[in-house]
Amino acid sequence: MIRKDMLNTLTIGELEEKYPFIMSFFADNKLDVDAYKASTFKAYLDHFSEEDIEEWAIDTSKLMDDIVIYINQMLTFLGIKEEKGVESLTILAGHDKSGNREGFGELVIHKSEIVSIVGPTGSGKSRLLADIEWTAMNDTPTGRSILINGEEPDKKWRFSSGNKLVAQLSQNMNFVMDLTVNEFLELHAKSRMVENEEGVIKKIIEAANHLAGEKFDLDTPITSLSGGQSRALMIADTAILSTSPIVLIDEIENAGIDRKKALNLLVSKEKIVLMATHDPSLALMADKRIVIKNGGIYKVIETGDEEKEMLIELEKMDKVIKAMRSTLRTGDMIHEGLLHA
Repeated sequence: MIRKDMLNTLTIGELEEKYPFIMSFFADNKLDVDAYKASTFKAYLDHFSEEDIEEWAIDTSKLMDDIVIYINQMLTFLGIKEEKGVESLTILAGHDKSGNREGFGELVIHKSEIVSIVGPTGSGKSRLLADIEWTAMNDTPTGRSILINGEEPDKKWRFSSGNKLVAQLSQNMNFVMDLTVNEFLELHAKSRMVENEEGVIKKIIEAANHLAGEKFDLDTPITSLSGGQSRALMIADTAILSTSPIVLIDEIENAGIDRKKALNLLVSKEKIVLMATHDPSLALMADKRIVIKNGGIYKVIETGDEEKEMLIELEKMDKVIKAMRSTLRTGDMIHEGLLHA
């Protein structure tokens, strides 16, 4: 919640960035603040002369009180509780399916870090993602606990339908709404009360086309997007528009997108990224990898220098495979020259 004394330090520009809905307050009270974005609201009110105050019946003291009430009422209405950002996610050990304690004590993951989750099919990778999504507190089959910024998380993150802590991207992503890409993004932007909707939507479509193998535009119906295009759109939307600080990705390798660019986009927005994968390139792109066996975390491995060198070789192989895939799609013949592409 905002306090009246905060209006002495926050500029109008900072208020607009922090509380986009405040533009309605200025418009309703016929306050032209465009030339005062670098000034505090108090300084803006102080610029009125005595003649202005008398002529326009301006009550500066009441306006100071009203803007505080307006912001706090809007925050309550929107269900927004202002808190410090998520700096870290901590996983506290539980047990595997046999009841054996997991092979670590605690794992701390900081924002802009990528952690891969590897293990055989059915080993428990999705269960770990679910524990994180629901901020488990020793109350799931694994007995794990999840801390946010080193502390027990707020219960609203566990039980609220408006959970903003985690964004989850699954392998299968199908749209059923009869909307264009632009209409879909407009709806999301409006729900987030974004001020510059057009600019944000432009950034998302550009980022999505940077990731996707096949380009698409804002007029494309979302129901006609391919699997790769859908995934590219949602990753770009999550990175740029979503406020969720933690992104959980389940199987990104067959998504038809540029995986490295996708991960770089997410961490550039200071997200914590965890991805379940069977792909060695993706596993080694991560700062750490969690190895799952028999429903539990068997061990945690830091990606070392030797593995990073191996990643360079794997990326070369991926480039060759990508060239061959493109050649097949265009109906051309595979030839030896592609091995050196």
